[in-house]
Amino acid sequence: MLYLYWIAFKSIATKETNRYLRIWIQTLLPSVITTSLYFIVFGQMVGSRVGDMGGFSYMAFIVPGLIMMSSITSAYSNVSSSFFSQKFQRNIEEILVAPVPASMIILGFVAGGTGRSLIVGTLVTMVSLFFIPLHVHSWFAVILVLVLTAVLFSLGGLVNGVLARNYDDVSIMSTFVLQPLTYLGGVFYSIAALPPFWKTVSSFNPIVYMISGFRYGFLGVEDVPFVVSIGVLILIIAILYTVNWYLIKTGRGLRS
Repeated sequence: MLYLYWIAFKSIATKETNRYLRIWIQTLLPSVITTSLYFIVFGQMVGSRVGDMGGFSYMAFIVPGLIMMSSITSAYSNVSSSFFSQKFQRNIEEILVAPVPASMIILGFVAGGTGRSLIVGTLVTMVSLFFIPLHVHSWFAVILVLVLTAVLFSLGGLVNGVLARNYDDVSIMSTFVLQPLTYLGGVFYSIAALPPFWKTVSSFNPIVYMISGFRYGFLGVEDVPFVVSIGVLILIIAILYTVNWYLIKTGRGLRS
């Protein structure tokens, strides 16, 4: 039985991986180009006027946030668009009628989104080397936060893909929820510099914990204790996994 489950997981994950690698010009390249522009505009032009941030140049300070931002977008959009496309074309019904547990369906799609997120994060990191030297405080923290974030937003994208009724629903969540949370998550500034009220408001933004933990891995500075960041990520992953399992198990938004 475990072998059959492994085959199911491998089939879905391989299909998802082949999908984004086959159209890499659309799935991988845009994130690299967009982030490169951020490096030039914010890092080079604006950064020269901002000065140091916590003992680091402004460019070095924002690089972890920009890497995280591109990884978040890639993981979320990969799973949400892929799952909804299969649901819209009614291909997902082939998976639902097969003797495949909901957990394997979830893990298969999450593997695809996580893989794309990690590739994009690696590519953006390589691009950043053209602007600043690589400085890593803790490889363990960098890899752990990046993987957990990729998994989290892959699960979030899956929720969106399951519940979306049309393509507008897929893009609305990304445009009006994900992007504002990302830009207000401390990519371009330190949460510690905010007034008390906005610092409290920011504590409810999950992306703050991801960027803080990732920045700690690179620079050794943090807005939130690293252990707290990891705990928040694991908690949200558990919640999103449970929601996805319930939706797929019950067929909510999948069966007409």
